[in-house]
Amino acid sequence: MGMLDISLQSFNSVSLLGALTVLLLIYFISSSSLDSHYNGKEPPGPTPLPVLGNLLQLDMKRIFITLPELFKKYGSVFTVYFGPKKVVVLAGYKTVKEALGNYDDVFGDRDPLLFVDEANQGHGVTWSNGDSWKEMRHFALSNLRQFGIGKKASEDKIIEESHHLIEVIKKFKGAAFDTTEPLTYAVSNIISSIVFGSRFEYDDPVLTSLVHQTKRRFQLLNSPSVQVYNMFPRFFKWIANRREFHNVITDHKKQIFALVSRLKETLNPQMCRGFVDAFLVRQQNVEESGITNSHFHTANLMTTVINLFAAGTETTSTTMKWGLLYLAKYPKIQDQVREEMTRVIGSRQVQFSDRKDLPFTNAVIHETQRLASIVPISVPHKTTRDITFQGHFIKKGSTVYPLLTSVLHDPTEWERPHCFFPAHFLDKDKNFVKPDAFLPFSAGPRNCLGQSLATMQLFLFLATLLQHFRFTPAPGVSEDELDETPSGRFSVVPSPHKLCAVPIML
Repeated sequence: MGMLDISLQSFNSVSLLGALTVLLLIYFISSSSLDSHYNGKEPPGPTPLPVLGNLLQLDMKRIFITLPELFKKYGSVFTVYFGPKKVVVLAGYKTVKEALGNYDDVFGDRDPLLFVDEANQGHGVTWSNGDSWKEMRHFALSNLRQFGIGKKASEDKIIEESHHLIEVIKKFKGAAFDTTEPLTYAVSNIISSIVFGSRFEYDDPVLTSLVHQTKRRFQLLNSPSVQVYNMFPRFFKWIANRREFHNVITDHKKQIFALVSRLKETLNPQMCRGFVDAFLVRQQNVEESGITNSHFHTANLMTTVINLFAAGTETTSTTMKWGLLYLAKYPKIQDQVREEMTRVIGSRQVQFSDRKDLPFTNAVIHETQRLASIVPISVPHKTTRDITFQGHFIKKGSTVYPLLTSVLHDPTEWERPHCFFPAHFLDKDKNFVKPDAFLPFSAGPRNCLGQSLATMQLFLFLATLLQHFRFTPAPGVSEDELDETPSGRFSVVPSPHKLCAVPIML
């Protein structure tokens, strides 16, 4: 109902009543024709109203809860209408894994949201398709590896940044603070060092602006009015959030263009400092060779950098924020982590290779990713051809939503799917194990290209923080009062809260 309220808020009560009356009359007159959609071949789902689709049956503010409920009722492949837009939802581990793993050629294209497509124009690596996407993803993967992802170089950067983060947190002197900004700045500096070749001080206006723009874009993506525009573009072009989204993108590109221009002035093809340098060298080589249809152009560079910065900042920092919240809420689990780290690591700096000797710590971090499920719905996919999948006919060009939260909370795969239960990742001998249904980064060729970097950051940042601090609720707040209620649609964040970081003597 929240979505409908916002989409119709400009109408007076008489107009609203009249519009709903007409829609209901149309619905009752045409209900038999609507039911014919479900002919036993296409995926089943709740019967849609004309124009509104299933909006009256969906809680758009908590869609990550509504869709799993429909999964229980209609099965692992079902149809839902977001307004007039038909979407096929894939739910449960086996179904999502089969579609994205075994039929990646069919389910592998992106279906860009309208307002995102307006901003990106088919460029970049997250929302693009075809040859441009293939070339940008291949180039991004190979160069991100070259500049440290999965290697000792990136580990050293993360360890160095973790100590900057520790110093920032120490300044609160044990008082309650919002963890959002320091965690986000720390994580942003890692992707900045890989993309631009350098980090920023936490009060540098360049960093604070990049982070603010990235965060604001995610907020706008989650806003009801932008969702309404995506469903009814003809009628809601005027919404303020759509204009703001495009303004934020424009400002973000201007700032990145300025950073790129400075790097270009000092470019040395024999000594690339980061991803941008490597792209500029390739772009120069292409231009010198006379190729006119290359995908290595400025528009692709700008959008790809924005994609990398967003993916490398928001999701990892949000997961870390969830992790500290869970540890403050469950102090006995935090005590177990600290006991294991004290016994195995002592006072020395934790290394990524220590994971194998810290099974419980590793399990806690993975359980944070699983339970938080911060990307509940994968970025929309689109079918490249007709397919009969698990007995259901899905047409070419259909929008497909892999429901990742239904994988990470699948009751057939997880003993306690809705509880913080690190034993999900431990065998009977307390050794770390990673179940096949652990898919926080999605699956197939469209999975998160920064997966290895995110994994390293989560372990090193959280383990290092827990060596130096004990995290507790703010004064006057009990562990039970810490709110685990998530919010958002495309990315799920914790409710606003503050924590205390009490220093530990090493």
